[in-house]
Amino acid sequence: MNLTHLGWSKAWADLMGPEVPADLAPGRVVSEYRGARVVVTESGERRVSVAGRLEHEALSAADLPHVGDWVLISGTSNPDSGVIQRVLPRRTRLARKIPGRAAAVQILAANIDIAFIVLALDSRFHIRRLERFLAVVLEGGIRPVVILNKADLCTDPQARIAEIQASIGNVTVLVTSATQRKGLRQLREHIREGQTVAFIGSSGVGKSSLVNRLCGDVYQATIEVREKDDKGRHTTTSRELIPLPAGGFVIDTPGLRELQVWADDEGLEETFPEIQLAAGGCRFRDCRHVAEPGCAVVAGVAAGSIAKDRHERFLKISREGTDLIQRVSRQRPEGRRKKTPRDGLGDLESEMSGDETE
Repeated sequence: MNLTHLGWSKAWADLMGPEVPADLAPGRVVSEYRGARVVVTESGERRVSVAGRLEHEALSAADLPHVGDWVLISGTSNPDSGVIQRVLPRRTRLARKIPGRAAAVQILAANIDIAFIVLALDSRFHIRRLERFLAVVLEGGIRPVVILNKADLCTDPQARIAEIQASIGNVTVLVTSATQRKGLRQLREHIREGQTVAFIGSSGVGKSSLVNRLCGDVYQATIEVREKDDKGRHTTTSRELIPLPAGGFVIDTPGLRELQVWADDEGLEETFPEIQLAAGGCRFRDCRHVAEPGCAVVAGVAAGSIAKDRHERFLKISREGTDLIQRVSRQRPEGRRKKTPRDGLGDLESEMSGDETE
């Protein structure tokens, strides 16, 4: 496979630096499962390991290679193996706080151009879910596109679109039905050759079914959503880059049950544009929009120009981010980490304890 098809460009080549050893070749991580990684280089696909030096220097699992990362590998003379020596700086990332109490970031995928945030047009539709997913996407520097799937279960999709745009603002919204193959052409038009897109959302919204339709066949085994508990399942628990027939690549992430935002102020305020707009009038530049004197956001809530429930959700997510930053700052550098079978990404099952299957 030509690396250009995977998104390789002069910009990535420049990141390699001028003095790259001749025995290092660029490649992209296309899958990871139980500590194993598969990388595609100009000479083909190979199963690789991670250099001990790279593991030693990594402060956390987030510094190790993930699906979507561009890496430099050695040992390319053997067509069946190689060793990742370097990870090139990520242009974008899809990340969240790891499930559970630990204060650490979990990289779901790297170097994504578009994140399709999938919501189902059924009884579980709620704008709060979209706010959290949107904050994660914007924090990672990724362009968001909202997909309202299962249009066959909704009598008035336009009302949902209006609700989203009234709350979030100018965000692209597509309406699809994977079962009836509706809206797929508009979806394909957003994906160009060399681009990487990801589908994220809660369990049961139909992410894998949409990926299957884009691939032209049943790429992943799926079953129908059970009517009684509204849960869905798929057999794939790994993350991988899936090539699309029309060009581009897609990443299907597992359904996320726990999504604690790992977001900065910029990504959060973009999710709440009315608060971002009002914040420009606050007396203090570091205003937290809680009860500070001269807070234009609080004044907006009192005047009714900012919805009270939106302000409350903004503060809730903001507190989560502040708490995470403080907890991380109190943690000591890990230095040399004691290796365990579940170290870093050594076992995606432990990493996905907060995920759902779809």
